This record gives sequence, C-alpha cells and structure tokens, in this order.
Amino acid sequence: MLKRILLWVLGIALAVIVVFGGVAAYKIHETTSKIHSMDSLLSKSSDSKTNAGKSVAYLLLGTDTGELGRTYKGRTDTMMVMVVNPDSKTTTMISLQRDTRIQIDGTDAKLNAAYALGNASQAVDTVNQLLNIKLDGYLLVNMKGVEQLVDAVGGVSVKSPLTFSYEDYSFIKNQETKLDGKAALAFSRMRYDDPRGDYGRQVRQQLVIEAVMNKLKTNPTSALNSTFLNSVSDNVRSNISLTSLRNLASKYRGAASTINRDQMNGTGSMINGVSYQEMSSDEIQRVHNEIANAMDAN
Repeated sequence: MLKRILLWVLGIALAVIVVFGGVAAYKIHETTSKIHSMDSLLSKSSDSKTNAGKSVAYLLLGTDTGELGRTYKGRTDTMMVMVVNPDSKTTTMISLQRDTRIQIDGTDAKLNAAYALGNASQAVDTVNQLLNIKLDGYLLVNMKGVEQLVDAVGGVSVKSPLTFSYEDYSFIKNQETKLDGKAALAFSRMRYDDPRGDYGRQVRQQLVIEAVMNKLKTNPTSALNSTFLNSVSDNVRSNISLTSLRNLASKYRGAASTINRDQMNGTGSMINGVSYQEMSSDEIQRVHNEIANAMDAN
C-alpha cells in the first residue's frame, strides 16, 4: 500500500536530470514516445520560454495507483508547483494540499479530483485558476520507480524534523540518516504520528527531493542507466517536449544553486461528511506571489 508517497520524486528526477545533467536530455529521447503518449498537445509555452532561457513553472502530479496504463487512473494525491529560474539560479518547490476545497461544475470537490474527473491538462487548468498563475507544463508520475530512483543515485542523506519509527525504520530528530530506496519510502510515508499530519509528510517528501537533487548535482548521470530509463518510460507522462528538455539541459543547470521549499497551508473543515482543507484568500495570494516572485527573481 504505497499511496501518497513521494509520488513526484520520479517526475522531479526527470526534470532535475535534464536541468542539471546536460547529456541526460539526449539519452532520455528513447523514452519520450511513451512519456508523451497521454498528451499529443505538447506545451508551446514551455518551448517558447526555454528557447529564450526564461523561467518556467511546471506542475508535478503523483497518482495513487499502479501503472499509468491501468484502467483505473486514480487521483493525484501529490501535487507540487516547481519553478526553475536560470537567472536567479533558484529552484522553488511548493506543495499543494490535495484536500483543498474547490468547485468543479458548481459542486464541492477536492483539488486532487481534477485529474480523476478529467485529465492532467484539467489538473493544470484547475491549479492555474486556483492560484491565478500560468503553468508551462506537467509531469505525471505513478507510484512505481521511487525506490529505483533513490537507489540509482546511491541513496540520500536527510536530517529528520522529528523522532519516529515507521515499518522497520527509526528516525531521530535533527540526526542525519543515510536512506536507500526502501528507507526513503518509509521516511516519506508516515503521516498519522506526525503532529502536522499530511503537511508534515510534505516536508519530509521535500527533504528527500532536495537530497536527490543535490546528489544529481554532483553526479548528474548517476541515474541514467537502462533500469532507471525504463522506469521513467513506464511511470512518467508529460506534455513537456524533447525540445524543452534539451533547452533545460543546456541553459538551466545553474538553477540548482539554491533550492527553496514551501507548502500551501489551510484549515480543516467538514462539509456533508467530507473533510476538506480551506485555503484563505490571503494564503492563495501568498502562494501566487511566491510563484510570481520565483519566476521574476534575479
């Protein structure tokens, strides 16, 4: 049962390998026919911006079920906006709360239902509308391949924000721990013993993401083996073209210099027996401003 677990790691890895790896984009071309098979309309804004070396913002989506070829496509229980700015040399990751209450066709729904009721493009449109932004593309990832990614980079080290045990692993607050793929999943899965619930889990997910990115900065081709690339082709879908990937590889490597992490925070509510997270107008505006500032920072 691997729901809502670092589902976007593989998606970020694809972006990070390309952004910081140079040669990666040229090796990944063998997987792109599968990666683009869900969406024949590739992002023109991503191509335009990356051609010009401008900042880009992508939506990373993680589904809660098995392979992307399944009949039941599931919901995107993990959603994150990632902004890559080559001028300010920053990458900004903002986790969105999956239970955020929105309206779909005049009916209350959770943010993660946008994909389930439509497709990845509808999820992008919904986030654009919620935050009043314009995303440049998406990466859709299923739950497989996470272990392979962490193991492919030789494991990662993280400092736990709290002391807890989960499955066969124990973590101590403020103590740095070396994680292989299985341990990274355990570190990222626990929610109920975290005082901050899903928000706390998002923080731990981001810590693993940052650790993977830092590992790839020092050895960007470490994950570029046949096992990992096969996993990418089986477990990732995107509307980001190979042209954009090549542009990212050649122009955006410096964006790894600073990695900023944040999350959208709300308050719990219960409506007709369904639990939601309510986002205030101030919080929505704050996240909008952070994305806009990350895009424009220099």
